Amino acid sequence: MASTAWQGIIHRYRQRLPVTEATPVVTLLEGNTPLIRVDNLVREIGGDFVLYLKYEATNPTCSFKDRGMTLAVSKAKERGAQVVICASTGNTSASAAAYAARANLKCVVLLPHGKIALGKMAQSLMYGATTIAIEGNFDVALRIVRELGETGQVEVVNSVNPVRIEGQKTAAFEICDQLGRAPDFHFLPVGNAGNITAYWRGYREYHAAGISDRLPKMWGWQAAGAAPIVDGQPVEHPQTVATAIRIGNPASWQGALAAVRESSGRIDKVSDEEILNAYRLVARTEGVFVEPACAAPLAGLIRSVRAGQIPAGSVVTATMTGHGLKDPDTAIAQAEFKPTVVPATMEAVRRVMGLG
Repeated sequence: MASTAWQGIIHRYRQRLPVTEATPVVTLLEGNTPLIRVDNLVREIGGDFVLYLKYEATNPTCSFKDRGMTLAVSKAKERGAQVVICASTGNTSASAAAYAARANLKCVVLLPHGKIALGKMAQSLMYGATTIAIEGNFDVALRIVRELGETGQVEVVNSVNPVRIEGQKTAAFEICDQLGRAPDFHFLPVGNAGNITAYWRGYREYHAAGISDRLPKMWGWQAAGAAPIVDGQPVEHPQTVATAIRIGNPASWQGALAAVRESSGRIDKVSDEEILNAYRLVARTEGVFVEPACAAPLAGLIRSVRAGQIPAGSVVTATMTGHGLKDPDTAIAQAEFKPTVVPATMEAVRRVMGLG
């Protein structure tokens, strides 16, 4: 009897992905992530619509990057690569290192020195990647990686690799499968812009195949200090608390613009203050803990609600790209609560609880 257990995105969506019978599938059973309805959050921000969060934190390395990486590493293995390499603000490095370990390939990751959340750094180190911190930002790291890729000695697994986008589009497939339709709006953070490009591709493919009867408006959100697409020019020194989107020259810039244009959507920016407010709010109203970059689209949604831009009755989805434990330092700094230390007695505990 055929197994009904989830076997990863390549198995589930094989007919819509660039794989053949000759492709060795390298999987950690990524995908099949929950779509969480968050009515408390909607009430808190004064909305009159239904909001679902695509919670990509339940992927194997706790971010959406695993969707593209299963495909990138599988194709690298098929081509006979021995070394995979990436530049990263954190999540890509964790994913590349994990899937390379699974495939028994060497992995090299380039990170901006001092500009990566510790949870992500810990992952790439634990998975055994050769981890190199450069004295420069992500954009410099990606330039070096691309140059190394041109030597033919390594396989680049950043989203400049087109199969990464192919894997990431499966999240849009899943949303349609889970909802039974496409949403009216889809909100997501924009850093290197691969995800907004991928989601739009997925939604278009399902619509073209007649599986969904509509296309969502794609609304992407950058951090104000790292908003090259919104500002219309690269940012030499991007700055934001949301390290995952601290990118000044996105690789998929044109893909993002196309997604926004073709969907009648928009791309805008929010401040770090707005990001951190939304970051705390979603955790405290819904019990959903995300990394700061995920809060950029939530901050954008809050602003859009206040501007009356989300019609009543709309179905809205938002991508939560990674787990809050990816960046524990920011979480602790923003929690605003500290443990109350008391003697080890029931009476002392009761007093703190307000029970007298």
